[in-house]
Amino acid sequence: MSSEALIDSNLQGLQLLNKGKVRDVYATSDPNLILFVASDRISAYDVILRNGVPDKGKVLTKISLFWFKKLAHVLPTHFITADVDKMPMEVRPFREKLEGRAMLVQKAKVIPLEAIVRGYITGSGWAEYKESGTVHGISLPAGLVESQKLPEPLFTPSTKAEQGQHDENISPTKAASLIGHELYAKVERAALALYKEAADFALTRGLILADTKFEFGLVPAADGSAGEDTLILVDELLTPDSSRYWPAAEYAPGGPQPSFDKQYLRDWLTQTGFRKGLESGPEGKEGEGWVMADDVVQGTRKRYLEALEMLTGSGL
Repeated sequence: MSSEALIDSNLQGLQLLNKGKVRDVYATSDPNLILFVASDRISAYDVILRNGVPDKGKVLTKISLFWFKKLAHVLPTHFITADVDKMPMEVRPFREKLEGRAMLVQKAKVIPLEAIVRGYITGSGWAEYKESGTVHGISLPAGLVESQKLPEPLFTPSTKAEQGQHDENISPTKAASLIGHELYAKVERAALALYKEAADFALTRGLILADTKFEFGLVPAADGSAGEDTLILVDELLTPDSSRYWPAAEYAPGGPQPSFDKQYLRDWLTQTGFRKGLESGPEGKEGEGWVMADDVVQGTRKRYLEALEMLTGSGL
């Protein structure tokens, strides 16, 4: 275990292309390849906490690599290698910092949708259903209870907001108009197929995959032809940052479920006084940011490690 969280990768001499909520993305000497570095930063409600969770980036990377391999037959991914010795020469001097938390990936044109699949009604979907009987504008049967399994998994896209902005839940009709109906249909088919296979496997490991968020991109056809671009998976895959995992043995529809994801952190933030409008810090301390208590850091780390061990059968 690392005792300190890696908040900034800070790879001097490499060009930082993007600093996300968790990942730092760097250019490499190959224009078709980029470097993804999973930091130990953590966010909830679009708030990036000032302190991180030690080893979290390594957990996310190991879970993503596990799923990339397991689901490769469903859809190709952007993943090239996690072996620093096989990365471009300029990356290798940073081996000690990058080991276990970096991936070399294929550059792709990212599709501007968060491809969310829900197998159970919870979170913002439950909040909408209570008000209108719908989720993302899709009508659902009356009488569902919180955390109930849906008759069929639902594809419920949202906009992909710029950092600091909020993703917006949108209807399938609006999503299709944003990216084109043909591409939307491909994304929906791929997302549902990936979710169903992952959810079935997770159950064999004692986990319910309640919902998850996929991201997709387009790359030129592998044969180099000028034909249609190929749809691939990008970003992370089925991690506790992008998914809700519940322990199957404790599942009890009719209320919230214990989880191996960020819900623990979200609950702490809410109990500590967070509400919309206080993203920059607690009331009276706006601009100072939010800092997790030590027990919240350790509790979050423990849940992420448990998810890794249950899914893959091994720890870090």
